[in-house]
Amino acid sequence: MTKMDGQVAIVGLGSVGSMALWQASRLSSSVVGFEAAAPAHPRSAVGGDTRLFRMTYRDPHPYYPLLTAAQGLWRELEKDSGESVLYQHGGLSIGDANGPYIPALLKSIRTCGATHEVLTRRQVAERYPQHTLYENDIAVFDPNAGFLRTDSAVLAAVRTAQDRGARIVRDCRVSSIRELRDGVEVSDGTRNWTFERVIIAGGGWSGALLPSTLRTHVYPARIYLTWFPVADPAQFTPDRFPIFVRISGDQSMYGTPSLDGSTIKATLDGRSQPAESASTVDRTLTRAETEESRKTVGDFFSGVVAEIVRSDSYPDLYTTDRAPLVGPAPGTSRTFLATGFSGAGFKMAAAFGRVAAEQALDIAPHPEAAFASPDRFASG
Repeated sequence: MTKMDGQVAIVGLGSVGSMALWQASRLSSSVVGFEAAAPAHPRSAVGGDTRLFRMTYRDPHPYYPLLTAAQGLWRELEKDSGESVLYQHGGLSIGDANGPYIPALLKSIRTCGATHEVLTRRQVAERYPQHTLYENDIAVFDPNAGFLRTDSAVLAAVRTAQDRGARIVRDCRVSSIRELRDGVEVSDGTRNWTFERVIIAGGGWSGALLPSTLRTHVYPARIYLTWFPVADPAQFTPDRFPIFVRISGDQSMYGTPSLDGSTIKATLDGRSQPAESASTVDRTLTRAETEESRKTVGDFFSGVVAEIVRSDSYPDLYTTDRAPLVGPAPGTSRTFLATGFSGAGFKMAAAFGRVAAEQALDIAPHPEAAFASPDRFASG
């Protein structure tokens, strides 16, 4: 019988890994988390201060049950940790009433039944004059939308797990995971540990740890974020300027209100690009990225200065179908995945963390996450 270092290991303590650690610590007193740097380090997909939270979501995958679960779990994390994580001041989705975005969003809303309000161009101008809408633009208001404080969420989850007895191995980049007859060996090339089960949640760095049948279906990608100054910060507080996603013609942008009293985060949507590796993403914006960002801000807003005062780039692991990999790894019996969120996972991280933890510990099957099963790529 192999001597075990714990019941379950979580490799990567970023957006989803930290949540899996938190949830696993509720179910087991023998949980170990491995982090290549430190939890919430700024070079991971956690970087950038905030992520959007929305219940109204245009996507071919059935995310609404997971978003509903995540909303409750974020509040549970706040109760467990005493930290504020989720701020719900509503959110706007803006676009052409007859374009590809708004009709698809409304179709998704009708399917899932999410609470919402459709606003005319005139109503948007009256309520949210910071937005400059085009002639055919309308908006969908989601009263349950808001933003998550990424650093606070990850650190709260890790601290709460540690309070329950979970152990953390920092500054440890796991280089291999190997299933044994009665366990799983986790190695950093120098040290080895053995666990009953392991969850791979390394974000952009997960690719090399996946079974070979999955590696052709994933790739690391670069995501960049930009911040712009505002002329009157009082007009861009969360209660007056909620989160937004806008797709108008060939222009698109998403962002959050001012949290520092001087800037808003406003970033071009859908601009991720494949990267050579998660460790080498270029943190500097290109001239084209800068120019398009400035022009879009100038076209979309009143009262926002079209000058980038802060920018950064982060890696994430993308799948070829943009659905995550959550569940048992194909061809294995003790290795579970919680990765491949393709730049859109943080809003549901608490829910996917619970799914991963409970699957790994044989607690629940979670049919609501069946679409994310890695088995869909099992044939290679």
